[in-house]
Amino acid sequence: MAKKEPYILVPGGAGYIGSHTVKLLINRGHNVLVLDNLSTGHVGAVDEKAKLIVGDVNNLHLLQKIFKKYNIVGVMNFAGKIIVPESVHNPITYFEENVNSVASLLRAMKQFNCQNFVFSSSASVYGTSDVEKITEDAPTHPESPYAFSKYSAENLIRFCERPYGIRHVIFRYFNVAGSYDTCEIGEAHPQETHLIPTTVINAINDTQMTIFGNDYNTPDKTCVRDYIHIMDLAEAHVKGMEYLLNGGSSQTINLGSENGYSNLQIVQTAQEVLKKQINFVFGPRREGDPAKIVASNAKAKEILNWEPTRDLETMIRSDFTWRQTHPKLYNDFEEKKVSQQDLQKVLKVRGAKNISKMYEEVELKQQEHLKDLYKQNKKFCGNKILSK
Repeated sequence: MAKKEPYILVPGGAGYIGSHTVKLLINRGHNVLVLDNLSTGHVGAVDEKAKLIVGDVNNLHLLQKIFKKYNIVGVMNFAGKIIVPESVHNPITYFEENVNSVASLLRAMKQFNCQNFVFSSSASVYGTSDVEKITEDAPTHPESPYAFSKYSAENLIRFCERPYGIRHVIFRYFNVAGSYDTCEIGEAHPQETHLIPTTVINAINDTQMTIFGNDYNTPDKTCVRDYIHIMDLAEAHVKGMEYLLNGGSSQTINLGSENGYSNLQIVQTAQEVLKKQINFVFGPRREGDPAKIVASNAKAKEILNWEPTRDLETMIRSDFTWRQTHPKLYNDFEEKKVSQQDLQKVLKVRGAKNISKMYEEVELKQQEHLKDLYKQNKKFCGNKILSK
């Protein structure tokens, strides 16, 4: 029997960061299988050489069929929800999406002996910090349901290494901006919340924007934040997977610019790059915003030989070019999420029936106990006590 070709499974591979990483994986010669429910992803963002399955990562029946059909040698997870204010009002949803989804993937990896997991986490797990440049050994203090869900998922991944041999690279980073080098794909959300795309959109639409706070202890009195280009971020994730495939040990790695950019610097640079005056006003500080916070990249240099190579001008220019050349982005906000043409790119996979091997021993014992209890209940009590 011929050996199956190896595949990298990328849940969330139709989203912003995932789709850029998928393209780089393919360019590096990897076979890629994307699993995405398209809640925020786009079929048009998925490279044509990748296989796309539209489905939910929490569907254990589907996951088992995927792992059985394909030789999955690594999982690179981008699936999940990312909006902090939304998480405050929907904490159950955020834990379901960001923690349970990771648990589902780990179940499948356990059953099929897949031992390489790259997890796209967040530097928000550090919380508000007095340290200007955060290293991996900094105290963690997640301050929102979103941040805590990421931190919980990280720890679950770590705990699965000892019993199941699943090694990991966990990446923590702050803000991402820009588009693919050719600007054929880019950031596309119904409403952008980060400063760089917001600045570009306001420049294109001639609308006013607000910079929050101009009384901080920084050179220009506005907040300094960490931004890295989407291509630099994608390259780090690919390096992380290849590091594991080559036998690397588990790591938690920050991806940062080391220096960061101030809010005013971003707006002023956008004006220079776009050769256009941007209408902005200063507003009051937002509660909890520290003056400066950036992530170190020293460990990324040491372990992966990675550091960002694209500057702020490149981030702004590529985001602008993407939006100018794709005014309707992926053309799927106002139209059907998946068109007839898109359907040709989607693989149809039926879920497996028996998923018992995905459960841990204690869960299987619990299930057997309930089965026995149900049988006894039906036999002696006329099926009146136990709910099935």
